[in-house]
Amino acid sequence: NQAPLTLTLQDALNRGRSNSVQFQAALTDQGIAHEDKVQARAGLLPSVNYNNQFIYTEPNGTPSGVFVANNSVHEYISQGNIHQAIGLTNYADYRKARALEAVARAKAEVAKRGLVVTIVQGYYGLIAAQRKYANVQQAAAEAQRFLALSQKLENGGEVAHADVIKAQIQYNDRQRDLREARLAMDKSRLDLAVLIFPDFNLNFTLVDDAQLAPPLMSFDDFVKAAQSRNPDVRASTAGFQAAKFEVASAQSAYLPTLTLDYFYGIDAPHFAAHEPDGTRNLGYSVAATLNIPIWNWGATRSKVVQANLKRKQAQRELTMAQRKLQADMREMYAEAEAARAELELLKSSADLAAESLRLTVLRYQGGESTVLEVVDAQNTLTQARNAFSDGEVRARTALANLQTLTGTM
Repeated sequence: NQAPLTLTLQDALNRGRSNSVQFQAALTDQGIAHEDKVQARAGLLPSVNYNNQFIYTEPNGTPSGVFVANNSVHEYISQGNIHQAIGLTNYADYRKARALEAVARAKAEVAKRGLVVTIVQGYYGLIAAQRKYANVQQAAAEAQRFLALSQKLENGGEVAHADVIKAQIQYNDRQRDLREARLAMDKSRLDLAVLIFPDFNLNFTLVDDAQLAPPLMSFDDFVKAAQSRNPDVRASTAGFQAAKFEVASAQSAYLPTLTLDYFYGIDAPHFAAHEPDGTRNLGYSVAATLNIPIWNWGATRSKVVQANLKRKQAQRELTMAQRKLQADMREMYAEAEAARAELELLKSSADLAAESLRLTVLRYQGGESTVLEVVDAQNTLTQARNAFSDGEVRARTALANLQTLTGTM
């Protein structure tokens, strides 16, 4: 009983972004990649921990107890530790994580623009289906009028009964077409509803703005925008950068790493700042460790070879993305240009077909044309109107495809 929800194309796009599982998955991947970068950056910075430990050693009459390695029968350790590892691996991993975040961001943009095309096709596909249903309704009404006209002329002895039979067949065909057009319209509504609503909702109407498409930019402006804003090329470029940093990370395993630790606190037989004799327990120590890799049975070399293979593949994908962009720019712009240019011709054909039907019916009433000519004029008009509706959907879809390259939606 509620009034239907009226949606513009922008409303449908906003709802689609909120409800698309694929687009939300791309945003999730982007968020995960960002946290990976945060974690990699944290690996470059010192970490601070506070360690607390109590060690009890069985006594044997000496201060250190049974185990000679232990310092005392009772040993309390309560120290803050500042730890810093210095090596090329952490830096390379951080740069790789930054590049992978850029990849995820670009892929999210690809998913967003692809969703735009899908919703535009669904939105204007439903509008076209509604128009076709209206066209078939007009054709069915025209067929009914012509059937009545042929029966009237037969009763007056002006036409043969064969004309009435042909008119009846035409009327039956239009009734069947009407049912099929309604089915196609309902199917288009279901497809769009699945895209834009989180629940199953068919109570909506669309604003028909197919004739208000924005103007087509010049080819030079389109090329500049596409080359600077194309997410596929950005994703491939960032992927190539990530692969290069992965090579650097693998090669860094050949180099030494330096680890620094600064400890401050107590390590004493009593949990106190001073011993009973007044000795101060609080103090600090510093440890520096230099790890020099010598031999690991070729594991490092294998990782370097593996990383280089990935880098070469990423470079191939980048060059392919650049070539594909060049081809897509020309193909998609030509498609949009042709679709727009043909719209005027399609509209003119529909107007001419309507006039042709009117004149043919008048000639038939005057006995100057045959029933076949009237039927042909009726079919031509329906086809011309449907072709114009399809042409508008094609033009808007072609524009949406251009916007997947430029990101101007």
